[in-house]
Amino acid sequence: MTTTRPRVAIAGMSIESSTFSPHRSGWEAFTLRRGGELVAHYPFLADGAPLRDAADWGGVLHARSLPGGAVPADVYEAVRDEIVTTLRAQQAEHGPYDGLLLDIHGAMTVVGRDDAEADLAAAVRAAVGPGTLISTTMDLHGNVPRELAEASDLITCYRMAPHEDAWETRERAASNLLSRLRSGGAPKKAWLQVPVLLPGEKTSTRLEPAASIYADVARVAELPGVLDAALWVGYAWADEPSCRAAVVVTGDDEEVIVREAERLGRRYWDARDDFAFVAPAAPYEECLAAALASPARPYFLSDSGDNPTAGGAGDVTWTLARLLAEPAFSGTSADVTLPDGGTRADAGPPAGGGTSANGGLTAIYASLPDAAAASEVAKAWAEHGADAEVDVEAGARVDDGPHGPVRLRGVVEHVSEGDPDAGIVAVIRVGGLRVILTERRKPYHLERDFTSIGLDPRSTDVVVVKIGYLEPDLYDMAADWMLMLTPGGVDQDLLRLGHHRLTTPTHPFHTFASEPDLTPTLL
Repeated sequence: MTTTRPRVAIAGMSIESSTFSPHRSGWEAFTLRRGGELVAHYPFLADGAPLRDAADWGGVLHARSLPGGAVPADVYEAVRDEIVTTLRAQQAEHGPYDGLLLDIHGAMTVVGRDDAEADLAAAVRAAVGPGTLISTTMDLHGNVPRELAEASDLITCYRMAPHEDAWETRERAASNLLSRLRSGGAPKKAWLQVPVLLPGEKTSTRLEPAASIYADVARVAELPGVLDAALWVGYAWADEPSCRAAVVVTGDDEEVIVREAERLGRRYWDARDDFAFVAPAAPYEECLAAALASPARPYFLSDSGDNPTAGGAGDVTWTLARLLAEPAFSGTSADVTLPDGGTRADAGPPAGGGTSANGGLTAIYASLPDAAAASEVAKAWAEHGADAEVDVEAGARVDDGPHGPVRLRGVVEHVSEGDPDAGIVAVIRVGGLRVILTERRKPYHLERDFTSIGLDPRSTDVVVVKIGYLEPDLYDMAADWMLMLTPGGVDQDLLRLGHHRLTTPTHPFHTFASEPDLTPTLL
């Protein structure tokens, strides 16, 4: 127990990595924060915040990336080794740290390595020694192998999907850490892996059964003898043995935490066939037909197979190629050649919604990254100004599996440079379709992401976004929406991805000869 103001370090590495995407998340993908900049990144550690003065916080190193492909081994090892070296140096100068906040995602894949976060946690533990309390904060779409749970004295994760409680969870992890430093020390942990692996779009806490299950997680956390309770869905787009759901209940009453961990695990297992997509889900053609026929505007469609916030490369063109061939957005009445070589005849724009300049419906596609194409469009804009005409090939530079590059032949409506995530951002009008072309991958989650580049999604007929479930801003804007089951590195059809390294059996990939053993392990 610490009687003076404790010294607490902050460190970690956070990324969600699809092993089914050819993308690699190198140094360019990561934002690195150290020292005071890292401490200031946490809102609950701002000047005047209650936790700010409760400890002496030391920023070590945190590396954060937008989800993507696997991390090259040298990048991961450099981050890990800097964290370890810095911790050792700081402790040699100032003495041992009392606590450490380990901020990770839980779904990082490193090329040639399984369970990278467990390796990171073990390295951190070795650097600080057994006397430092480690509190680990995670995304609920992470995986929790035993080694990670053992290396952490306290461990927790989000309870909401979408993750509206991300900062609240980190604050809870920090508060729990400080509480145990004041009294109690390291608690016990009841750990259990549940042999179920489902995509986040089937386990959103916006609907049942996840809504009730996660409400129960919060209830368990408030029981006497319990410090925290956490339930992880796991990460569906990595092919590693530890990819599955997990439960950890932390506290001092061994009987209670074991009982409640088993209860939560059993409840999740029993509900495995009840989870459904967070919105009506169907293949592209069915979703587009529904959007065109509906009077609801704007109608949002999720291009879920290449969602960059789940690990997709972001430059899959399969859906965009079909939108470019869609007569409803062209205003023509001619047969249109589809990407697969077939044709479809346009019967004219359907009733309802707005119209483009040429009489068709309007749509936005967000977005397609291609550095060379974005630079070419920016050059045309600089030379010819607004409404410059361009003809460029774009996309499928990283992930060309489902479809090759598309031809964007249209009018440039906007170009800006210096977006902190996307770099160059261009809007190209092709008929009634506005395609957002970017230099680098960028998720379009906020209304201001569109309005800042001259687009008004609220007055657009159909908005297609590379995402899974809609983030809150998009959800509030959408008059209606559907989840498109499209190909890519984060394909919602898990069985067609070809997992072959999962622990056997895991639902829904394998059949079960008998009920699984859901007895927690006390750590």
